[in-house]
Amino acid sequence: MTTATSTQTNYEPTPLTAEHRRVLAGSMVGTTIEWFDFFIYAQAAGLIFAAQYFNPASNSSPALAQIVSWASIGISFLFRPLGAVIAGHLGDRLGRKIVLVLTLFGMGGATVAMGLLPNYAAIGIAAPLLLVVLRIIQGLSAGGEWGGAALLAVEHAPVNRRSYFGSYPQVGVPAGMFLATTFMLVLTRVTTDEQFNAWGWRIPFLSSIVMIGIGYFIRRMVEESPVFAELQNLQKESSAPLSVLFKRHTKDVFIAAFIFSGCNAAGYLAIAFFNSYGTKVLHLPKSQVLFVSLLSSITWLIGTLWSGLLGDKIGKRKTFAWAYVAMIIYAVPMWLLIDTKSIVLFAIAALILGILLGATYGPQSALYAEMFPADIRLSGVSISYAIGSIFGGAFAPMIAQMLLNKTGSSLSIGVYIAGVSLLSLIAVLLVPKEVEGRSLH
Repeated sequence: MTTATSTQTNYEPTPLTAEHRRVLAGSMVGTTIEWFDFFIYAQAAGLIFAAQYFNPASNSSPALAQIVSWASIGISFLFRPLGAVIAGHLGDRLGRKIVLVLTLFGMGGATVAMGLLPNYAAIGIAAPLLLVVLRIIQGLSAGGEWGGAALLAVEHAPVNRRSYFGSYPQVGVPAGMFLATTFMLVLTRVTTDEQFNAWGWRIPFLSSIVMIGIGYFIRRMVEESPVFAELQNLQKESSAPLSVLFKRHTKDVFIAAFIFSGCNAAGYLAIAFFNSYGTKVLHLPKSQVLFVSLLSSITWLIGTLWSGLLGDKIGKRKTFAWAYVAMIIYAVPMWLLIDTKSIVLFAIAALILGILLGATYGPQSALYAEMFPADIRLSGVSISYAIGSIFGGAFAPMIAQMLLNKTGSSLSIGVYIAGVSLLSLIAVLLVPKEVEGRSLH
């Protein structure tokens, strides 16, 4: 690889072309739709699934049922690496777009099926088993989604705008959270508790069929990555990107994975745990807590785009490092605000967390892309992302619930998040400075 001129010493944004805008729209909309599906499940796991799908545990111990419900979120993450392997293998040979379309239909189809799935009272043990199977399908799809969308954006970017372009697929996470929370918020306002528990919660799951159509239409308009098209002409049919990845880049995979783990662990507090904690522990009104989550998704979105711009100006590593330092400092005081039981202070805590989540997420796509050579890049970024999600968010809500049950103090959750963020900070500092600005060819 050759090193390009430093993008931080002479930052002048390159104007966006029509194709740039199509690429950014395609990468953002697809991830938004898929993460909408993922977050609908996460929020339902905190509000609904413990009672309706893990009912035997709920009868004996509601706290245990909630832990099992949180664990069902984590199960899907265990299958993300397999999804990343499949997607990486196909994407490195057949192209990014086919992977994006397949994962879009896999995630959306599983979500619609969840909306139709009878609960434990109707079909017994088959209900949680089928729910877990559908959750596994979501995990496989999510494992293949992010890498393709991220590289589609970054590989189209001018060298001095990689971080900003790469922040667009990242925006799909808070945007998906915004849509999911909006659905839940509206439903809690227009239905009674009995109606919401009986059928209202199913509406967001069923609506995913509309979003699949929208995402497919937009992605059909996006051209294939020019870097991949060039690579495809040079690559031999017998190349084995996975074997090359683990033979030569194992260290890079795990460094990249740990870079993501802190953001992902903290993110699942905002995505799912805060709603459950606010309503079940603090006894705040459900609609108010959901509205706070909605506001948090907006600050997360703003923080993501802002940090993408900042990554091009001062460097991706430096942006990451300062953001994780702030997360470590904030992780424990955040809970002091939340535990006041004031909805205003609860909201302030969540809004600040949203900004920090964006700051530790925006530059990720571009930094990951620069860490791996072109012939195994999709495999490298997808598998790193999948492993990082296991280290970070897979069981973060479950661990948070267990810490809360064991210690009786939410401050223990803050210590946990600070510890994971410290590991991410160390991983960022292990990335060589010369990685930034490398040619992607």
